[in-house]
Amino acid sequence: MQIIKHVLSEDSQAYLQGYLRRDAPDATYPAIIIVPGGSYTHIPEQQAEDLALAWSAKGYQAFFLRYSFVGEKRPLLPAPVVELAQSVAALRQHAQEWQLVPDQITLAGFSVGGHIVALFNDQWASDALNQQAHTTPQEIQPRAIILGYPVITPAAGFPSDTAVLAQWTDDPTAIAADQHVTAQNVPTFIWVTASDPLVPVQNALAYAQASIAHGVDTELHVFHHGPHGLALANSVTAWKPGTDLPHVAHWLDLATEWLAELD
Repeated sequence: MQIIKHVLSEDSQAYLQGYLRRDAPDATYPAIIIVPGGSYTHIPEQQAEDLALAWSAKGYQAFFLRYSFVGEKRPLLPAPVVELAQSVAALRQHAQEWQLVPDQITLAGFSVGGHIVALFNDQWASDALNQQAHTTPQEIQPRAIILGYPVITPAAGFPSDTAVLAQWTDDPTAIAADQHVTAQNVPTFIWVTASDPLVPVQNALAYAQASIAHGVDTELHVFHHGPHGLALANSVTAWKPGTDLPHVAHWLDLATEWLAELD
């Protein structure tokens, strides 16, 4: 395996970290970009790496995105969404070098990383996003997205602090991802726990409902129990008692099977 770091631009601290399979010089693999959570103030890098390595073990060229945080951009959004667009374009530009299949790029967002991915899914075909990212829709269209316990809209209970929300955006309606779904959204897999005490399950439900209403290929799994921030939901990413949950950990196999069915 080769670990790489790809800086996205000179005017931000955003970068992609990749975990590249080098099994054979002529082999190519599907790719996945992990967009971790962290309340837009940080990313849990070890958790992001663990998620990337889990997908690498399933045969993917795996990356995680360190996007811009609150305090680095004012207001923060849409900078992380633009950086995700630049990341997808970078994978396509380096497809041969990084041994990946350019039309098989999946995005997986967790918590506020899910917010970034959901907004990106709404906007990848838009002129506005592509102008900001200096890309084209053909360069940044993903194959599919995966959302884990995602933040979707401030109207669904996160963030609850208006001062925090003001750091994110000047226009809360513009970042309500469920309100901007279109028929161009790519296939969407969502998993969440019904008892999430931090980001209410209503976020995931709102996005799933909007996706289905627009005819988007959508799969939703609501596990009955588990706290926020489960990541793999196994012993690898367990960060406190009650976060190693074998039942919830099935999400990874379910998502892998779902992606295989899209072929």
